[in-house]
Amino acid sequence: MIPEVKELIDRFDQLDYVVEEELATVLFLMLKLKKPLLLEGPPGVGKTEAANIIAHYQGHELIRLQCYEGLDVSTSVYEWNYQKQLLHIKLSEKEKISSEAQEKFIFSDEFLLKRPLLKAITSDKPAVLLIDEIDRADEEFEAFLLELLSDFQISIPELGTIKAKHKPVVILTSNRTRDLSDALKRRCLYHWVDFPTFDKELAIVEKHVGGEVEILQHLVRFVEYLRGQHLQKTPGIAETIDWARALITLNASTLSPELIESTLGCVLKSQKDINEIKHSLTSILEETSA
Repeated sequence: MIPEVKELIDRFDQLDYVVEEELATVLFLMLKLKKPLLLEGPPGVGKTEAANIIAHYQGHELIRLQCYEGLDVSTSVYEWNYQKQLLHIKLSEKEKISSEAQEKFIFSDEFLLKRPLLKAITSDKPAVLLIDEIDRADEEFEAFLLELLSDFQISIPELGTIKAKHKPVVILTSNRTRDLSDALKRRCLYHWVDFPTFDKELAIVEKHVGGEVEILQHLVRFVEYLRGQHLQKTPGIAETIDWARALITLNASTLSPELIESTLGCVLKSQKDINEIKHSLTSILEETSA
């Protein structure tokens, strides 16, 4: 293992983030090459948390853009403070100011409302920019991002092209609800983040929750089994941690059928899923206890 990657893994471990060598290597290259990183994978596997940890690791501000269908420039990049502009125009009506000078002034930084993307590239200090769930946004918005991802700049019609003062660390996440364009992928490093192995998830739960190893092992095996079923909502790492905390709060020492039935809502978020698992609980416990 490269010493710098080992150092990164150790530092992340101190920040309570368990990361394997492959992901740590990609994160290391992202920082060194100053290239955006696209993390794809199912929900709940720690993609967003990777950006949080990078921000803590570097001591930089985390700027997050949560994507959704219909996301546009005014929400993600900038918009003008129209009320302030109108007020300024009204107050200056009696002054003899040319229309050109007036227009130039009201379309200046003083009237500009910076949204996450513009805030990230105009920050006086380096920042970590998280573009979360990019697959939820429209393809048109995805195309708009290409200039930022390749040249770290944004074009604003009234102001021209604004280049980054400090190149932000850019992490994009995707739950792959749709395929992203090749143009976007070419501008990024790429890594698929899957559900953790048994050993990794156990280490994560022990680090975040603690408790008796035996019941944690049984819990993680149970969650692993759940992920292999055709559920409406597959539980992620956060649900495993929540369930472990609930069991510790209840002073549980064993994973009994009664305890599982009363706490399944910590790990499953669909009544249909809960009913199906309750129906076959005895056989599941026999399989996961082996």
